[in-house]
This record gives sequence, C-alpha cells and structure tokens, in this order.
Amino acid sequence: MWREYHTVLSLEQALDLLDESRERARIVAGGTDLLLELERGARPDVDVLIDVSRVPGMAAITADADGRIHLGAMVTHNDIVGNDLLLERALPLAQACWEVGAPQIRNRATIAGNLITASPANDTIPPLLAMNASVTLESRSGGRRVVPLAEFYTGYRRHVMRPDEMLVSVAFDGLTAEQRGVFLKLGLRSAQAISVINVAVVLTLDGQTVRDARITLGSVAPTIIRAPQAEAALIGQTLEPAIIADAAAIAADTPTPMDDIRGTAAYRVEMIRVLVKRALNALADDSAAPAWERPAAMLWGDHKGRGTTTTATHTAGTPIQTTINGQPVTLDGGHDKTLLDFLREDAGLPGTKEGCAEGECGACTVFLDGAAVMACMVPAPRAHNADVITVEGLADSDELHPVQQAFIDKGAVQCGYCTPGFIMSGAKLLEEHPQPTRAQALQSISGNLCRCTGYYSIIQALLDANKAPENGE
Repeated sequence: MWREYHTVLSLEQALDLLDESRERARIVAGGTDLLLELERGARPDVDVLIDVSRVPGMAAITADADGRIHLGAMVTHNDIVGNDLLLERALPLAQACWEVGAPQIRNRATIAGNLITASPANDTIPPLLAMNASVTLESRSGGRRVVPLAEFYTGYRRHVMRPDEMLVSVAFDGLTAEQRGVFLKLGLRSAQAISVINVAVVLTLDGQTVRDARITLGSVAPTIIRAPQAEAALIGQTLEPAIIADAAAIAADTPTPMDDIRGTAAYRVEMIRVLVKRALNALADDSAAPAWERPAAMLWGDHKGRGTTTTATHTAGTPIQTTINGQPVTLDGGHDKTLLDFLREDAGLPGTKEGCAEGECGACTVFLDGAAVMACMVPAPRAHNADVITVEGLADSDELHPVQQAFIDKGAVQCGYCTPGFIMSGAKLLEEHPQPTRAQALQSISGNLCRCTGYYSIIQALLDANKAPENGE
C-alpha cells in the first residue's frame, strides 16, 4: 500500500520529510481514514507515510488566558471525551467526539485528522465552527500560518492545506459562563454511524435574552454550513417556544440537502427542523449534558495507547521488531501491511479475525501499547518497538481469562467469528471497570458486531465475568 513508512520523534523531522516528498506523502496520526483510502486505491500517488503518533507533547490540551483552548495534533477523540475541562467548556465538541466510531477508533482517530478529511458529514467540524475555531498549519517553505476554520474548506473534501503543510494544532473559544452549547446527531444506528444530519448550537445569553447565536449544520451541503438567518432570528429574543419553532423552521430552509442512501433531501430538511428545535429547547432548559454514563468505558489502558518513543524507517525488507503476547519477535514482510494482516500472515496468529477490514465490526480488536484498537486500521510498522496483545495472549498457562470463562458459562458464543473481538473489548473493560455497569458494558462493545444476534448472552457474560460464583458453583 505504501513504499516508505517513517516513524518520527519531532515536528522538524516530519516537516523535513513532507518538504521532500510533498504530494507523495501523508501524515499518519490515527490513520483511520487514510488506511481505508489506501486499501481502496483512492490515493494511488501516495507512497510515503510519516507517523507522528510518537512525537512527545503533541497530545496536549491547554487553555490560555484569553479563554482559547488549544489541542495538539495528536489529541484523539477519546482524549476529548475523557477531559473534564472540555466537558465543562466545550461540551458540544465532547458530545460530537463521543458520536465518532467506537472506543477502538476513538483511541486512535485524532481531531486534526478528522478535520483534514473534510467530510460534510464530519461530526467534529460543526461544534468547532460554532466555537470560532482555527487551525495552525506549518511547513518548511511557508513557516507557520493560522487559518480560521470558516476559511479552511474550499469545497467537497477540499481545503487550503498545501502538500508540504502539517496541521499542528487546533484552537477554539471555550464556552464562558454566559454561553451554552450542544451537539445533536441523527444516524441510522446508535454507534458506528455516519451522520444523516448533525447540528451544533452555541448561544450567548444576557439573562434570558440571546445576545449571539451560532447554528452549524452537517451532512446537508458540500461543506459544513452555518444558518445565519436562523441565528439572526434568535438575537434579541428570549427562548420562548414560538421563537424556537420559528428559528428551527428558518434553519430547515437554509440548505438544499442531497439525496443519498442515508436519507432523502426532504427527510433531511425536516430533521434539521427537528434537531435544531431539540437543541434550542435543551439550551433553553439548560439541560444539555453528556449522554453517556461516566466514567465511560474508554478501553485505552494506563497510557492511552502511547508507548515508548522510537524512530524508524520501514521499507521493503525492513524487519518489524515488536513484542506480541509477551514474546519479543522480529519479522520481515510487514512494512506495507495493516497490523491485522501482519498478525495473521507474518506472526501466525489467526485468532484476530478479519470481518470488514474497515473498522466496522470489531472482530480484529487487539491491544496496542495497552489500548484497544482495530488492527485493520493500524499500519503494521506502528507495532515496531510496541507491545501487542491478541486473543491468544489473554489466558495464562493455568486458566482462561475471566471474560473467556464467562463466555463459556453464559453460552455467549454462537458461530464464534466475532468472539475474539468481543473478548478483547470485554477484557479491557474489566481492566478499567472490574464490576462494570450495564451502560459501561454496552459502551465497551459498541464497536463490535455479532451477526448471530447473541448480544444478550454477551452482555451478561461481561457483567458476570468478575463476580464471585454463588453457592459454590
């Protein structure tokens, strides 16, 4: 899929490589979109990947004296969900990040990478646009420049970045005491769903009167858009039912949405009205809040999947030195593969299954530097000098892992194909939450699909895995 894979330890190294290879190169942070594009042949001219996931300090989340919040290029969606500052001062962004993929994807997918993908159905662009975000781009030839997010996109999946530029940080206005914000999404299922539409609303209030309003709409136009007429209809008004209804109707008249497999244009128009109305009602009642039980099932381990720093260049014939299930191994042949293919073909570990090869089913879930990830969406060279655990490594020599035993006891295995992924997710759940709630159990397997519809037994196995046997059983 690629010819060269560079793991760098500094921004300077990354910029030098970008300057050298330009159109042929892409930055890899999580790689959850890029790997799929490469697998599908959508980037035939790209043959150099530059992995910045081990650069120190790039996952920082800070707030400055002016109230701007800054996110480093390696801040992941789970970093946002798990950050108390952002839950308090950037709730719409946290709500959007929770809606992205599943824990295994949120552990690797970055905010910066999500913005660069430039999808009109993107979940994180609407709240960031509503909070006056900007991005900082850097290159060897042009130095550093700051671009408002409102000026970053030029059309469908297009933006202003030059081939030698890297997005190094994102900044936005944190919500003040006078502001309220919320993000709502309509998808075709409760997790792992692309938005049919999404809505972010941020209001600034003087008492009960709206002083400023920002309404952003996703998946209704070639880019994320605002609804300026609806915003204007709110300014100077109180959030009475009639005002809310009028503003929601005006917002629905703003775009001319597309028809596609996820929804007709007419349906999208009506759902804009519904979601904007719901969002404004939530802000009027001051009832916007995280929709997930906390502490959430993050599945990211003690170090959030950030292992030891190392640098390397992998080309044809360069071995990958890694630790798999506690055993150091050195293997050739994986320089241009996914971690899934590397484990199955080179390491000879077939327990990790390929169900979809695009991060939809969770059958390939493994632990990479302690975090649960989808192995089909990780480049194999990322495992160099890393620690990998597969389903074969869960049991010790004397007994099965409690989740494995619970699956047997509860009859949670049907055809068995999805079972390794469920067991890996469940094992990481129990590591974080030894006595999980039902909500946490559901969170942990939101990225795992069972086509035999065995969820009831699977959920019960996760809830019972660490419980002491009753009556000596």
